Amino acid sequence: MATGTGTASTSGTASTSGNGAGAGAAAGLGTALGTGRALAGGGRLRRTLLAALVAAAVAVPITAAASPKVPAPAPATFAEDATPRSRYAANSASIAEAVRMAEGADRPGRAAGLRAMGAGGAGQFLTFDGRGKGRAVEVFGELESADRVAVLVPGSDTTLDTYERFRAGALSLQQRLRAEHPRSAVVAWLGYDTPGTVSTTVLTAARADEAAAELAPFLDRLGAMAEPGARLSLLCHSYGSVVCARTGTGTGSAVSDMVLFGSPGTGAGSARELPTGARVWAGRGNGDWIGNVPHVRIGGIGFGTDPVDPAFGALAFTAGDVGHSDYLKPGTASLDSLAAIVLGTTAPASEADHA
Repeated sequence: MATGTGTASTSGTASTSGNGAGAGAAAGLGTALGTGRALAGGGRLRRTLLAALVAAAVAVPITAAASPKVPAPAPATFAEDATPRSRYAANSASIAEAVRMAEGADRPGRAAGLRAMGAGGAGQFLTFDGRGKGRAVEVFGELESADRVAVLVPGSDTTLDTYERFRAGALSLQQRLRAEHPRSAVVAWLGYDTPGTVSTTVLTAARADEAAAELAPFLDRLGAMAEPGARLSLLCHSYGSVVCARTGTGTGSAVSDMVLFGSPGTGAGSARELPTGARVWAGRGNGDWIGNVPHVRIGGIGFGTDPVDPAFGALAFTAGDVGHSDYLKPGTASLDSLAAIVLGTTAPASEADHA
């Protein structure tokens, strides 16, 4: 159970840096919500308006188009005790084969993306599956000697076709960690089929429940791959925070901190309800349009209490003025805060820090 308390960073500012479309959608639908409340409170119209509001507000402004079917090799299989190095080698070969198959199927966009992932065999992939939207779990740093490990869990529309932006954030975090603590590693966990931003799946926790069933055992295996006694942190962005909130990391887990950022909510009413023994943190940038999302939950639709609301009970971290997709950009206050949480060198932000 989460035991920390604090006042989390909030935002009422319209977003910038390409996030304005999301802010506009959230603001416009906020008016619709007010109309719905005025009409037949609790009736079908209000529920429909609320569902529409959550659907539009949770959606990331830039939507990835659905990928055409691309041929790819079956993912490599490994013994439970396979070393990270053996996994890296096998998955590097799988990525190279997936590039060839994508080129043969006249899918130059997917081929180019996979080629960038492969990077001449230098990528360190614990998992790779090039079928459909794809899955990939990549390590940055020396996992086997790391005593600080951050696991990034992405939100909607993160696929092999949009992987580069996810990877850029992971690399930025690793560089920031390494500057202060060389024995650190970052794991970019695209281990589930993320929901589309304009879809019914992004409205509910169904996809998150499926992902949590994959993430929990992965974290157990990851702890065994890193330095004995390594400190693990879950960094959960946007819909990824719904995934983390459903992932069991209770007694005996190596996960020390769960960080929710750019979150639409978790489906839980408070941090104490989450199935974790880790400290739970929450923060949001002043430029993040998701701050305008109405935190409602009706009939399984929506995600309820805002994690940065003091009533949720999460520890606060300073996020600064970042937009929804900017938390891991170099030089930002949010990146500094996230790195400090991973390294265990931070204290919760005070209310004055983000007034």
